[in-house]
Amino acid sequence: MAVGINQYQPDYAVPPGWVLEERLDAQGISQAEFARRCGRSPKLISEIISGKAPLEPATALQFEKVLDVDASLWIGIEADYRLHRAREAEAAESAAWVKKFPVGELVKRGILQKPKSEVETASGLLSFFGVGSFKAWEMKYSSANVAYRHSPSFESDKIALATWLRLGERDGEQQNCADYNETHFKRALEEIRGLTRLPVEKGLPDARQLCNRSGVALAWIEPLPRTALSGAARWLSPRKAIIQLSARHKADDHLWFSLFHEAAHILLHSKRDVFIDGAKQGEIDSLEEEANEWAANKLVPKREWARFVASGPCEKEEVCAFAAAQGIAPGIVVGRLQHEGYLSWRSQLNQLKVRLEWTETAF
Repeated sequence: MAVGINQYQPDYAVPPGWVLEERLDAQGISQAEFARRCGRSPKLISEIISGKAPLEPATALQFEKVLDVDASLWIGIEADYRLHRAREAEAAESAAWVKKFPVGELVKRGILQKPKSEVETASGLLSFFGVGSFKAWEMKYSSANVAYRHSPSFESDKIALATWLRLGERDGEQQNCADYNETHFKRALEEIRGLTRLPVEKGLPDARQLCNRSGVALAWIEPLPRTALSGAARWLSPRKAIIQLSARHKADDHLWFSLFHEAAHILLHSKRDVFIDGAKQGEIDSLEEEANEWAANKLVPKREWARFVASGPCEKEEVCAFAAAQGIAPGIVVGRLQHEGYLSWRSQLNQLKVRLEWTETAF
């Protein structure tokens, strides 16, 4: 029959100096006398008694000879005390660290188990981020060390942003992608234009397959609380990029435009930067402007767009006919007309946009 062993883990520990002090009192030996017998300084003995100085093995052997108490007992008491102090320090640090993270949301999404303690939660978070310590997390994910590109008015919480990016990174790492090929990616984007006319639940997975064949992972991750962003683009490795979408505005035109905007960052800009896109209009840097222009022209060629808006389109039939001729979703045309001021954001043509809602299976 198997015998279960319950480990005794008291919530307290005493320094070996306390035991030493009691032993000296019992034998009527002063600290100064004991220090002379051990060949140690009175200051060291005083610090061992107060718990300020550790009890080293060589010192434990001297204690054994003077007090006739086995050195292993002294070392055991010392080890228990130091381990207890380390656990206390870890618990305190964990409690402060985990409060910064959207733990409840990660539990809800099945990323973390329901926490039993701050230490357990901290351990789960470190595993989620793929790092071994709080310091390692700071080195890898601190905004001081990662060049996030965004507007100065970007309002996302840095911790929530790092968590959202990590969710996308994990998704992207699981996608089986070919090595990145710029020519193949450009061709894929041409095909993705046509996919915008499909229901999003069909078009988006097909778009991911096309991206994967070109060496680009495509992830759509529901935004976390305190993340005000539309998407992100970065390189997971020299041979694999990732486009991450949030569907923040819950409309198909924003979703597809964000995909092409992030694709522009992959094609046009540095592999070293992480591009986070959620800036307010009027506060966008030159690279964001370049990505916006590239995406707009890729979805609707500049010349075709100029001809269309010159005719003063405002009717549903005209918008639908133009979208069909371009091979894109009519909502994309409506969104651009609104963005450029040709239509009100409250226009009745909003009915041509497809509203998106997050479910357990994305949209």
